[in-house]
Amino acid sequence: MNLTTPRVFIAATRQNDGKTTTSLGLLSALLGRFPRVGYIKPVGQRFVEIAEQKIDEDTVLMDAVYKLNCPLVDMSPIAVEPDFTRKYLAETNYDALVRRIQKSFDRVAWEKDFVLCEGSGHAGVGAVFDLSNAQVAKVLGAKVVIVTRGGIGKPVDEVALNQALFEKHGVEIIGVIVNKVLPDKLDYIGEFARKGLKRKGLELLGVLPHMPLLSKPTMASIRDELSADILNGRKRLTNVIEDIVVGAMGANNAVKFFQPGTLVITPGDREDIVLAAAAAHTNPGIALAGLVLTGSLRPGDAVMDIIRKLDFPVLLAADDSYAVASKVHDIIVKTRPDDAEKIALIRDLIAQHVDVAKLLGAL
Repeated sequence: MNLTTPRVFIAATRQNDGKTTTSLGLLSALLGRFPRVGYIKPVGQRFVEIAEQKIDEDTVLMDAVYKLNCPLVDMSPIAVEPDFTRKYLAETNYDALVRRIQKSFDRVAWEKDFVLCEGSGHAGVGAVFDLSNAQVAKVLGAKVVIVTRGGIGKPVDEVALNQALFEKHGVEIIGVIVNKVLPDKLDYIGEFARKGLKRKGLELLGVLPHMPLLSKPTMASIRDELSADILNGRKRLTNVIEDIVVGAMGANNAVKFFQPGTLVITPGDREDIVLAAAAAHTNPGIALAGLVLTGSLRPGDAVMDIIRKLDFPVLLAADDSYAVASKVHDIIVKTRPDDAEKIALIRDLIAQHVDVAKLLGAL
């Protein structure tokens, strides 16, 4: 396997700590220093099908944003399907999986000056099929950066847990990035996190402020989560949702809750609320994010004509209003290739708050 191309492995202390966000921003910073950068997510758990291949969602994002000129199937060599673990435990094929990862890395690293490797959670994720993040980093011969969530005591405690497993497999951690810190506590958290990590022999590479925009879903992500139909074309699917209103009251009362960026959820036969939303959106001070009609109930022809002319997305979902509201509330927000505002913000965050020179120096 290629052991000469510089590489780094991005891990996290938990899921949704900001590993993909950090990787997205670091790729931008690396491309400012190296002409040709590759990317690989050796083990992926959330995937989409492209040309009959299962490709991790994060791989699709990186390729769409940066056009990395790497084969998609090699950037995402192993997709953990629902029955993957059961099959592995029934008939272990560890050596074959390792060879697949190594060959994919070689192809990704071909004629590249640097490769960013993204893990799939904390150090132990994947241990059940002998490909934990610590084991994969060892296979790749990569040093590790750990992303953790804001605070002092808990992040250091969780980093120490991960550190133990990486060290068990002979993998070096070169630094830690603390994410989602309240902006007015950046210096305070930075000072004490640095002291706490130093006691564990670890460097603090950066402290990233919490940016509410990054944790807010867009209408496109709601559409995908609900497997909803679009009733008026692909209009403004990048609208960011600031608030949610469930239209279970009369239209006169519902409009009191309409604010800029509001997502309105209501049964499709509540034409009074649909019309109220259409009327409210003409007010520049409101500008709704979108509307979800529930229960697979389509409004009548006259209201449908109005819906088709609206310049915000109107979705039709099969679930009832309670189920839709629950799914929207529980959605895991992931950055999407068309989230231009979020991507620009992520690039700026990494550029301003992560010591990339120190990271590269530690390699």
